[in-house]
Amino acid sequence: MSDPRFDLFVIGGGSGGVRAARLAAKQGARVALAEAGRLGGTCVNLGCIPKKIYSYAAHHAAAFEEAAALGWHFDTAPQFDWARLQQRRADEVARLNAVYARLLSEAGVTVYPARARVEATQTVRVGEARVHAERVLVAAGSAPYTPELEGAKLAITSNELFDLQPFPSRLVIIGAGYIGCEFASIFSGLGARVTVLYRGDLPLDGFDHDLRRFAAQALAGKGITLRPGTPVGAIERAGGALQVRLANGGEPVPADAVLLATGRRPATAGLGLDTVGVALSETGAVQVDAEFRTSLPWLYAIGDVIGRQALTPVALMQAAALVDRLYGCPGRARREMHEEHEVPTAVFCDPPIGSVGLTEQAARERHDAVAVYRSEFRSLRHAVAGSDERALIKLVVDKTTDRVLGLHMMAPEAPEIVQGFAVALKAGATKALFDSTVAVHPTLAEEVVLMRDEVCKGGSSVA
Repeated sequence: MSDPRFDLFVIGGGSGGVRAARLAAKQGARVALAEAGRLGGTCVNLGCIPKKIYSYAAHHAAAFEEAAALGWHFDTAPQFDWARLQQRRADEVARLNAVYARLLSEAGVTVYPARARVEATQTVRVGEARVHAERVLVAAGSAPYTPELEGAKLAITSNELFDLQPFPSRLVIIGAGYIGCEFASIFSGLGARVTVLYRGDLPLDGFDHDLRRFAAQALAGKGITLRPGTPVGAIERAGGALQVRLANGGEPVPADAVLLATGRRPATAGLGLDTVGVALSETGAVQVDAEFRTSLPWLYAIGDVIGRQALTPVALMQAAALVDRLYGCPGRARREMHEEHEVPTAVFCDPPIGSVGLTEQAARERHDAVAVYRSEFRSLRHAVAGSDERALIKLVVDKTTDRVLGLHMMAPEAPEIVQGFAVALKAGATKALFDSTVAVHPTLAEEVVLMRDEVCKGGSSVA
């Protein structure tokens, strides 16, 4: 019996891989996909979806307090059930796994529930089978990065955190990127005492500087202990618990659980790419050109494995753009990728962050004259509820063209607000157009179109 042959073989059943397989199959290509784990990839199983569910739960702690301030009375204090939240998350993830399986089946994609590796030119080994394909697409995603740290095996990564037992009274997080800040907010909101250890002076490296400073204040205001400039020496057992020994010799930090939020790396190990001569970066990312071609003419890669923007919507757009190029798009224009700075992003901490466009620093590096507009205030909701929580909104504008280059927010519903304004930025909206837009009142978002006073360059950052 001859080996199966396909037009496209996709390695990885995450968002990008599934979309590429479905779209190619709908264009008439014979498509197969291999996924050893659950369909949906990191986003559905161990990332965006379960994280957002836990974030919803965490926000209820503050919501109960606000409700009392707004006239609601409770006969008994609300009680949190960790096991119930875990089960509800598991149920929703299972539902989405089934949705992905159904979409692939309806598109006519052959699914191999096994790990695949590239064996030779246009040849893939999947389980015990050998498969030939005209083109192979690597969409294997990424995995948590574990640094070389004494006692690292005693810690957990975001992969294990969702099913952690028991609920940790004391959680120490090593790293203050978006994963570290999100889980700090989640577990603090659910009742844990959270300490975040990181080397830098501010959390959220890569975001706008004002936003980072404001985020540090906001997280600390929620009771999260931030320890900047604190390199970790080791993780150790201490009786029935753990402790984190600091490299600078400070007092060890006790913990019931330690989370390594030290970034993610492309999951290319074991895929056989090195054996066929595919060019990889030092971190294992697959090197591709603007059209997602690798150093081999029959092999492509998209998503987290190429080491660019590790975001689900980016992988989805890359998949669509690639399939349009390979298999056509009759009746419409070919889909293309956005410039990286046009991609909006969010950090689901408390309050959440929404950001799109250039940071102030990046804008000043690219443009001759930049204007900055910034507003920090307490929303009506928090003022009435007696909360001290504040919001930050910042606009970055090219003074020569008046075009809005960046919008950065930390406020309730910031991701929802930024999504809409991302369209305006992509369309080239000017500050004058923002100023001429009628505000919806009373809302938090109205502040985006009401800011009139430019912040002087060299003036103070967030107060």
